Order: sequence, then C-alpha cells, then structure tokens
Amino acid sequence: MNTLVMNNSRMGIYLRLGRVSNLPTVWTNVLAGTIVASSITGRPLSAVHTFLVMLAISAFYCAGMYLNDAFDREIDARERPGRPIPSGQISARAVFAIGFVLQVAGIAIISYYGTWAIVCGCALAATILLYNVWHKGNPFSPLIMGLCRALVYFAAAASAMVITGNVVDDHFLKNTVLVNATVVLAALAIWAHVVGLTYAAKQESLNRLGSLWPLLILALPVLLYGSRSVNSWADGGLPLLMLLALIVADIIAVRLLITRHIAGAVPKAVAQLIAATSLLDAVVIAIAGGDVAAVAFCLFAFVMTRVLQRVIPGT
Repeated sequence: MNTLVMNNSRMGIYLRLGRVSNLPTVWTNVLAGTIVASSITGRPLSAVHTFLVMLAISAFYCAGMYLNDAFDREIDARERPGRPIPSGQISARAVFAIGFVLQVAGIAIISYYGTWAIVCGCALAATILLYNVWHKGNPFSPLIMGLCRALVYFAAAASAMVITGNVVDDHFLKNTVLVNATVVLAALAIWAHVVGLTYAAKQESLNRLGSLWPLLILALPVLLYGSRSVNSWADGGLPLLMLLALIVADIIAVRLLITRHIAGAVPKAVAQLIAATSLLDAVVIAIAGGDVAAVAFCLFAFVMTRVLQRVIPGT
C-alpha cells in the first residue's frame, strides 16, 4: 500500500494516528525489560507472556499517539492542517475515545501479571496523559516522554515476575527486581535516548547550532554501557557491536539535525532516532546475557521500523 492510499483510506487514518510504524521499538523495549528481569531471577522466558505484554504496551503506545493528536488538534489546525482531525477525516471525540479505550485495554491486559505490573501500567498511563496535556510550551516535556519509555522497562520487568499466573512474593518483586541496578540502569539509558529524540523533534524551528547542545544526552547510554561493552570483546563482543551500531545510528541522526537546511532533515532525524531505540534494546539484551536470536530480533525491528516509516509517518 503506497503512502497516498495509506493517508486517505479509513484504515490508513487509524494507522497514522497510532504511528504504528514505530511499534517494533515498543516490542523490543518489552523484550529487553523481560530479559533483564529474567537475568535477575533466573526464570525462563515465556513466548506467550512476552507477546501479551507487548500487546499491552502497544495499546499504551497507540493510546498516547491518539491522545497526542486529540489534545493538539487546535495547534495542528494552524501548523499541520493535513493531520486527520483538522482535515476533517475523523472527529476529535472519536480520537479521544479510542485513546482512552486503548489505555484501559493496556491496563486490563497487564493486570494479569500482578500488583506491581498494575502499578507500573497505571503509572505509564498517567505519564502518557500528563505528557499529552502539558507538552506544548513545557521545557520539561522531553523528560516526561523519556519517563514513559523508562516505565515500559519497569512494566515489562514487573510482568516477567509472573509465570502461568503465579505471582512471586511482592516484597521480593519490589525490593529485588524493580530497584535492581540492572533494571534501573537500562531504564535510565532508554530514558536518556528518548529525552534526546524528543528534544530533537522540537528543533525544526531552531536556527542555530548552539541550540542542539541538549542532544549530548544521547551519549549517556554509551557512557553507561561503554566499559561493559568493551569488556565483552573477549566473549564475542556482541554488546560492543550493538553499541557501535547505536552510535552510528545516532551520528547519522545528529548530522541531519546539524544540516537542517536540507528539506525534511528534522523529521528524518527523529525517525532515525526512534528506530535506534531498538539498537539500544539490543545493547541491553546482549549485556544481560540474552541470546543471539533476541538481539537479531532487535536488529530486525530497527530495519522494520525504518521501512514502515516510509509508508506510515513515525512523527
């Protein structure tokens, strides 16, 4: 289906509103959070469990995208009149309804995995809503968006503590897993990356290179995982290879931002950084001892996201 058909068909409207081209990065977030938790507890991964958590987090992600368009409808009417709501393709009421229904669906699915999964899911839903209500003109909005993705890691880790419906001791879950340094480190890394890409999305109206200095936060994941990745070389070096892939992807995006006079440079840079989220997940998985298949899934997700973004805009 070409971009023109996608933009004008009813299904195309729903897919554009949900920015579904970016969903593979959500799936790798869940996989990374699950594998990190598994490395702490020694519990085996469950394909069905992981799929259901991916489904729940996908609902949260699309809910956030729908609510973003709904809350921004007046601004979009001035700045992006081609968006589905201001162009009259769908009503704001319908978009609000779908967004909130998707949030409820996400909480309902993740509630199967116990108290702390529900807590993380509700925190994620609240943070998504906070961002959409208060991101325009808010200098701290990139920090809030970064927190959304960090909470995905915590939600995935909390959900991974439940196997076939049996909840492990809540005290163990709260004090051993959710505050474990490995989980916190991974959440901090994804937070920093998403803060950087969210700030990048605000660069279109800037006209001086000095305004790009906050993008230095993109280097934080490299600093957090650099030494451990280098030390992995004797054991095959998979984490280092993934870290180098992330660095290259980030450099390509930042270079586009530096050369903003090129038409479409900012959207292309942001799309690249969104897709690179899966490369960071690959680093996290490799360092946590995940197998090659899991890392390969992240690489496939990166490529898949970039391909889908050509049909369904990711921003």
